[in-house]
Amino acid sequence: MKNLTPRTIVYELDKYIIGQDKAKKAVAIALRNRWRRQQVEGELQKEIMPNNIILIGPTGVGKTEIARRLSNLANAPFVKVEASKFTEVGYVGRDVESMVRELVNVSINQVRAEMMQEVQQPAYQNARERLLDILYPKQSAPKNETEEQRKEREQRYKRIREKMKHKLDAGELDDREVEVSQEGSQTPQIEIFSNTGMENIDLQMGEMISNLFPFKKDKKRKKMKVPEAHRYLQQEEANRMVNKERVKQVALNRVENDGIIFIDEIDKIAYKGSQQSGADVSRSGVQRDLLPIVEGSNVPTKHGMIDTSHILFIAAGAFTMSKPSDLIPELQGRFPIREELSSLSMEDLKKILVHPKNSLTKQYIAMFQSENVKLYFKEEAIADIARYAAMANDKMEDIGARRLHTVMNSLLEDYLFDLPEKKRKRVTITKAMVQKKLEAIIQDEDLSKYIL
Repeated sequence: MKNLTPRTIVYELDKYIIGQDKAKKAVAIALRNRWRRQQVEGELQKEIMPNNIILIGPTGVGKTEIARRLSNLANAPFVKVEASKFTEVGYVGRDVESMVRELVNVSINQVRAEMMQEVQQPAYQNARERLLDILYPKQSAPKNETEEQRKEREQRYKRIREKMKHKLDAGELDDREVEVSQEGSQTPQIEIFSNTGMENIDLQMGEMISNLFPFKKDKKRKKMKVPEAHRYLQQEEANRMVNKERVKQVALNRVENDGIIFIDEIDKIAYKGSQQSGADVSRSGVQRDLLPIVEGSNVPTKHGMIDTSHILFIAAGAFTMSKPSDLIPELQGRFPIREELSSLSMEDLKKILVHPKNSLTKQYIAMFQSENVKLYFKEEAIADIARYAAMANDKMEDIGARRLHTVMNSLLEDYLFDLPEKKRKRVTITKAMVQKKLEAIIQDEDLSKYIL
């Protein structure tokens, strides 16, 4: 994290997101400030609060992508939630604390995966030894065995085991089937079908039941090929080697100090004017419930209490029917940084088709390659695709870069359908092909509404 300077963060974000330089700069500073806070010593460290951000802009301009790529860069726990899915406490629906519980679960899984990766080498060796025990089990000593016979038996066992080890490593035993024991608890599973924010009902339900009733562990034996058995035993060994308490401790610390919660559609819980209808009352109720979590409060989870004071909150919304000032003042104050993302121009759409590491043209080239077909795009064809996407955004709802997905799919759908049967080696997309396929759709307003 020390080497992740704001300039480096923006450079990395540029690989995936075109334009929106001010928003990138804001999130880069916010991320670096978290590292700076952790370098501060003493009581002052607790007093430095994160600079939460509101990203304002139409759909498809990169709001979610900026937050997601930021969390990947920092290797931080990240969840995306939609503000419109939450309801005020006392109403049917999800309560706002569920976003923190979800973040904890993400962090637990992330840390466990990292720790399991660290022990893969010793786990591999242990699994190999266990597999050799299955392939060539040690025989019990016969009665009245002399010391000399015992030594000879053990030496023979070691010689054969060593040969088996070489065969296993060389892959000569891959076709052989073995029986592997799989442990499974007989504790009954209880599911609660409810949408009333009762995610925490399962906190210790399994533990409570297993403590009340002495359920035994059931050992099942399953036949599998040697490579599959090796992978299964390696996973089992890695699970055994990872300290569950350590996983929980690291994960909770990571949530509190590095966690990022992205709240999408925050404009949907804003209301306009002083006259409130029933729906507006509910929306303001969600804002009031959200406030203590963004301000910093303790949220109970099944893994322990979480202090949300230093979690970074990034909110986003189009704000077409409302504006950030329509949020309750207390919540506005907890999002001190506001950045407006601009709509995408034709030139932006052209760059999006080519420059990002995961650009649509690269994705389609890779998909065509899976059928042993080389796909090429002429430069003027790419410019035309961007032009038609921009025209569609102007004529209909502006959905930003997402329009490129619909345009590209309409352009290439015949090829994608015919590729397996027609033995092509090469497909080149030209400007004439783009115009022939898309011109009629764009000009016909009724068609474009349904197709693009």
